[in-house]
Amino acid sequence: MTKIKTFLAFVRKEFYHILRDKRTILILLGMPVAQIILFGFALSTEIKNIKIAIVAPVRDEMIRQIVERIDASEYFAVTDFLTSEREIDRTMRTGRADFVIAFSPFFADRLFTREGSQIQLIADATDTNTATAVTMYSSSIIQSFLAEKTVEAASTGLQPTIRMLYNPQMRSAYSFVPGVMGLIMILICAMMTSISIVREKEMGTMEVLLVSPVKPIYIIWSKMIPYFAVSCVSFALILLLSVYVLEVPVQGNFVSLCLLSLLYIATSLALGLLISTVANSQVTAMLLSGMVLMMPSIFFSGMVFPVESMPVILEYFSRIFPARWYVAAVKKLMIEGLPVAYVWKEFVILTGMTLFLIAVSLKNFKNRLQ
Repeated sequence: MTKIKTFLAFVRKEFYHILRDKRTILILLGMPVAQIILFGFALSTEIKNIKIAIVAPVRDEMIRQIVERIDASEYFAVTDFLTSEREIDRTMRTGRADFVIAFSPFFADRLFTREGSQIQLIADATDTNTATAVTMYSSSIIQSFLAEKTVEAASTGLQPTIRMLYNPQMRSAYSFVPGVMGLIMILICAMMTSISIVREKEMGTMEVLLVSPVKPIYIIWSKMIPYFAVSCVSFALILLLSVYVLEVPVQGNFVSLCLLSLLYIATSLALGLLISTVANSQVTAMLLSGMVLMMPSIFFSGMVFPVESMPVILEYFSRIFPARWYVAAVKKLMIEGLPVAYVWKEFVILTGMTLFLIAVSLKNFKNRLQ
């Protein structure tokens, strides 16, 4: 009973230390808010207000209606009308337009004749992603208009019907939020835990704690539990901002998402404990956290680049990072709305990683202190 009271006293002490340190609270609670808003709004793959120039030697009624339909879209803004294709290059170079739609002469009159009519879409391909998206959007608008207005236009060629599952508005927040959740939580949990334990070793107070009646493992747990609690608060903030600010709904089971996140927090804390056994100073712990956690979590989690598109060696290498499995599971539960049975693999892998990291770090921690 006395050992339990001592253990709880250590936990309260760590809680007090966190709460009275304003900088720590700012990092633990302020950083998630700042990063989720920054990534959610600033890092966007959506296209909006793309400046479009129209090449139309003869502006007939059909061209006028197509241009009005394009201009009414939130993606495009028609800024210029050109009379010749010779003006396209100058218009693009001067920045007056980012995209050009060129109609052939007498577009409406020749649409169903033997000569036929043509529409040319000209994009600035220095940004390949934007060029591809703009071309797809504009082509979809034009095809939709022609199919609505004329039966002949709809039958001139077989056009595929496009359906965007899980994210019909093509909002980039749906792609970034799971990755940001994984990045923020692993940075907060692992970095702060490793720094907290290394600080005790650096100041020489860890040896003082170890001579207490409580076993070393309970001392380590007493330092990890407060960060686990604060990390849960951070997760709640991230989830609230994602749902109510970035408008990314939780399509799947909410309890499963929470359990998965709690498991990921435990994995991150165990990783922080492992870093603390390697680092001898807070600066070293910070550098290791940045190199081992932040950059790999961004590149190998599928947050920015699809893991499946990487070379085979890197694809296999990405499997050792917890963020890769967490982000994949969050996408299935939160975005796709799949039942928990579809993420059993991620649950098993994260559980195995947590147990392995705890076992290795505790063994290494004991040896280092001896």
